[in-house]
Amino acid sequence: MAAIDLNTVRSTIEARLATELASSPAIPVVFNNMTFDSTTEDTFVQCLTSFGANQYLTQGDTSNAFNNVVGLIVLNIFTEEGIGAGSNYTIGKRIRDLYNRVTVSNVFMRIFDGNYRKNA
Repeated sequence: MAAIDLNTVRSTIEARLATELASSPAIPVVFNNMTFDSTTEDTFVQCLTSFGANQYLTQGDTSNAFNNVVGLIVLNIFTEEGIGAGSNYTIGKRIRDLYNRVTVSNVFMRIFDGNYRKNA
C-alpha cells in the first residue's frame, strides 16, 4: 500500500484557504512556522493543521486499496477589537463553506475535521 504524503494533504488544505482569503476582501492567513507580525493587521486568520490516527481501510492490492488519516484543522479568526463578533461570523461562514463535505485532490473534508483517502 502506498503511504499518504501528509505534506500533500496539508498543502491541499492550506492552498484552498489561502486562495479563498486572497480576495474580496483579502484577509491575511498565517500558517505554522510562518513569520507574522500581528500588530500590523487588524484582521487575519491563523491556520493550524495536525494529523492523528491513521488506518488501512482495505487490504486490497495497490490499485484498489484505501488509506485513511484523521486530521484536525484549527482556524483562529482575529478581527479588530471592540466591533463585536459579526466580522468573525462572516469570515467563519466563508471558511466553513470551503471545507463542508467537499473532496479536493482526494482530501475529503467536513466541518471540524478532514480525512484523506488515497487509492494506494
